[in-house]
Amino acid sequence: IRNFYVFARVGTIAKQGRLTAERQADYSLKNIRIMESCGGRLHLRGLNNLSAFEEPAVIISNHMSLLETAVMHAFLRPRRDFCFVIKRSLLDVPFFGHIMRNLECIPVDRVNPRDDFKTVMEVGKQRLEQGKSVIIFPQSTRSAVFDAAQFNTIGVKLAKHAGAPIIPLALRTDFLENGKMVKDLGPIRRKNPVWFEFGEPILKVSGSGKEEHAQIVDFIQKRVIEWGGKVAEE
Repeated sequence: IRNFYVFARVGTIAKQGRLTAERQADYSLKNIRIMESCGGRLHLRGLNNLSAFEEPAVIISNHMSLLETAVMHAFLRPRRDFCFVIKRSLLDVPFFGHIMRNLECIPVDRVNPRDDFKTVMEVGKQRLEQGKSVIIFPQSTRSAVFDAAQFNTIGVKLAKHAGAPIIPLALRTDFLENGKMVKDLGPIRRKNPVWFEFGEPILKVSGSGKEEHAQIVDFIQKRVIEWGGKVAEE
């Protein structure tokens, strides 16, 4: 509930046009404090990989829960300006929609895959040229189980199209589970640690990008297993 109060506050500031990077990071830190007050423990690795170069990158990550987007601004935004690829319907969510617009996120409809692909390629390249890194969750939906078969290649394709480097991101955030009735209102699992690890950058995508995609999937899968998370069987 306290986390939703923070969302409401940030959304109000975003609607007023007063949401700076510093404010977003500060409110994200409040979410970390809320998580810790509920018994959560945050582990971070690979922050040096975010600062290995200055040019904007495509950050490709698995997607587990609401928690990652609530807390990652605290440690990522001071290092990089970034936006997300999101479902267009999220722009209609009270408060949250104002935040997403403020970040200049890239909305897709998830109705016509061809149109969505074109949007990500065109708008994603524009954002990168503007100096914004782009975070993509190729699984498209939040899941506590990492399933490599559902992890598509759109992030790698964007990086190749834009000539941008890639930073892999593995995370485990099932400390806050997805709800059964309302996805954003799930139970807290205090025994589950929270993990974020940024992998070594892939500076250039060669060929079809198949090898780079496999490298990213392998990195995420190994970390999720190492952290005690769930991985779908092949």
